[in-house]
Amino acid sequence: MESKTKGGRRKYLLLIDTAIFVLSALFVLLLAKFARGAVWDEGWMFAEACVITFLFVSAARLISRSYSIVWRYSNSSAYITMVLADMLGGGLAVCLIYALPSIGVSAWVNILLVAIFDIASLSSRFCYRIICKKKRAGQLSEAIPVAIIGAGQTGAMLYDELMMNVKLKCRPVLFVDRDAEKIGNTVKGLRVYDEDDSIKEIFTAYGIKEVIIALPNLSGSAVTKLFEFYSSLGYRVRIYDLRLSDGKNGTDSRPEMHDIRIEDLLFRDSIKINDTFVKGYYSGKTVLVTGGGGSIGSEICRQIARLTPKRLVIFDIYENNAYDIQQELKSSFGDALTLDVEIGSVRDTDRLDALFDFYRPDVVFHAAAHKHVPLMEHSAAEAIKNNVIGTYNTANAAEKYGVGKFVLISTDKAVNPTNVMGASKRLCEMVIQCRTDSRTSFTAVRFGNVLGSNGSVIPLFRKQIAQGGPVTVTDKRICRYFMTIPEASQLVLQAGAMAKPGDLFVLDMGEPVKIIDLAENMIRLSGLKPYHDIDIVEVGLRPGEKLYEELLIKSETTSKTDNKMIFIEHDTPRSREEIDRILGELKETLANAPTPEATEKIKKVLRRAVPTYKDPDEVNLSVRAGT
Repeated sequence: MESKTKGGRRKYLLLIDTAIFVLSALFVLLLAKFARGAVWDEGWMFAEACVITFLFVSAARLISRSYSIVWRYSNSSAYITMVLADMLGGGLAVCLIYALPSIGVSAWVNILLVAIFDIASLSSRFCYRIICKKKRAGQLSEAIPVAIIGAGQTGAMLYDELMMNVKLKCRPVLFVDRDAEKIGNTVKGLRVYDEDDSIKEIFTAYGIKEVIIALPNLSGSAVTKLFEFYSSLGYRVRIYDLRLSDGKNGTDSRPEMHDIRIEDLLFRDSIKINDTFVKGYYSGKTVLVTGGGGSIGSEICRQIARLTPKRLVIFDIYENNAYDIQQELKSSFGDALTLDVEIGSVRDTDRLDALFDFYRPDVVFHAAAHKHVPLMEHSAAEAIKNNVIGTYNTANAAEKYGVGKFVLISTDKAVNPTNVMGASKRLCEMVIQCRTDSRTSFTAVRFGNVLGSNGSVIPLFRKQIAQGGPVTVTDKRICRYFMTIPEASQLVLQAGAMAKPGDLFVLDMGEPVKIIDLAENMIRLSGLKPYHDIDIVEVGLRPGEKLYEELLIKSETTSKTDNKMIFIEHDTPRSREEIDRILGELKETLANAPTPEATEKIKKVLRRAVPTYKDPDEVNLSVRAGT
């Protein structure tokens, strides 16, 4: 529909310009008649010159995309573009007419014709813009009065968009800024006010209904402060976002205005990914993603699909998730993506053997895992079977069938673990780190909590708020590191592309976030007041949970890479023989003990295998004691 609208606009403008050109030519003829020039006496020659001139000028306008401009939203650059196009087209036409002896029309006549046509065309666009502006002014009078926070270039861009796009139904009436040079002056004809204690009175005087933040490169903490300040005054707060945003359909550099989201409050600076390097590595390769239907796995599949792989293979035990990502990718990429979805478990060595033998993948992302801490505390045997033995099986298949690179998705909970899930993931890292002599390049990428992933705290809080509360937090002191799903997946792809055998990558998770602050802000984002409309209840730490996650980036144990968000953890790998002995002991424990007894036996084996694995009470007590 959009393409048809653009085509219709071009035809309409071309028709108008044709009429304007004919009138311009008649005007030149009238001037020639009164000047008793040869043009009037030799009308056919002039007609031929007009046709040539019109064709060249119109072609120049088409090439310069002047007919694609939406003139009611245009600026000075649009008018300059059209003038330059007319000069180029008119100049070429004059040269051709001069080279044709049969057309004896003076070059000055053609130059005059182009100049009159150009002025008349520009005038028609300018008049149209004035009419649209007056129409918008009438529509904007009924729009919501808003204050723009930020009187810089971004704020000016937002002002233009609000004034031009009446569908947004917002009318900017003032700017707010902290820059002393701007305060008291005007931007776009609107006064700039200081963000001080009197701002509430100023807003009331102007009838402000909401505020829109238009400040580039804001950190999550800065957005949080602005959101808390203006929402506490009773105003709806939105943001004009210039960051590269992504969801399921790819990146988009076009600024967008939206309500504050929890991602905006937690986001750091936009990540920088070397797209050329990453695409060059994955393009033309067969990529297999285990756990490809999960939160991280599915996003890795979306990112890979954009990198023109030879084939993408999704492997997952849960067919519903696998089906969802399959349908999404088919809809987005169609026949441009060779996509296969296979159902099965990483515990099944025969299934893995058949899968790797058939597809012969070049790259494997191993995201299949049990990740819920309390559930794995209760079902420790399943954590070992799926996480540790599943990783061992998949790594063996990768080696057997000559996979070029194997990337394990790990977690910050593997650092000094206090639970079975974290210890099992640390053991997974050890399983792939011991293979430094392999033809397959094995690596692991470790990061923290992912916003909005299945079973994470964000969906839980949203559900509790929708139900009217209370919102439950395990402990008001608890802190966690967060990262968005697209951000984590893009960093995983880059880490995988740059990895060398045995590398253990850790991602910079930024500043830790207190879960109680997260809960309070999510309630505010819903337009409610914490502890007034929605209560927050402390329910106590869950089994295996610790108050503070470990800092992933430690200067004494990590080194930098070319990407400032990706570091390499220096860790001495165990030998294959030692890892095989540990796995043999775990398998024997699983085979000979019923589940209740196996849990404690498994923990004992894990503590011997992972010396940093400690009881959560021990760690939390030391935190409470300040040690």
